[in-house]
Amino acid sequence: MESKRQQKFAGVLQQDLAAIFQREGMSFLPNTLVTITKVRVTPDLAIARVFLSFFNTANTQQSLQTVKSHASEIRYKLGARIKDQVRVIPQLEFFVDDTNEYVERMDKIFDKISKEDRQKDEE
Repeated sequence: MESKRQQKFAGVLQQDLAAIFQREGMSFLPNTLVTITKVRVTPDLAIARVFLSFFNTANTQQSLQTVKSHASEIRYKLGARIKDQVRVIPQLEFFVDDTNEYVERMDKIFDKISKEDRQKDEE
């Protein structure tokens, strides 16, 4: 369970990272929309786990690797934005948020089950 402090700081990071990706994300991920879906922060606020969702990309793992390769640049830009609010700029760890894919997969399974039930009822 995250503390209020962690939740507040994660919200600030999410907003600032979203602005960074919106303005400068096109330089390293052209024609790709990056959404920060969730940010989780450790209790000491030293590490931020950032969950990303990619749209308009064929390979999400390659996009994630591109973001990871630019992590120090993103952290520097984040530090320029929040330097007056925090003592230490957190290390950024990036992960793919596959919630949308999971929901789509579950929807397909439920559709398949409901079709099977209808077929049994008709027989």
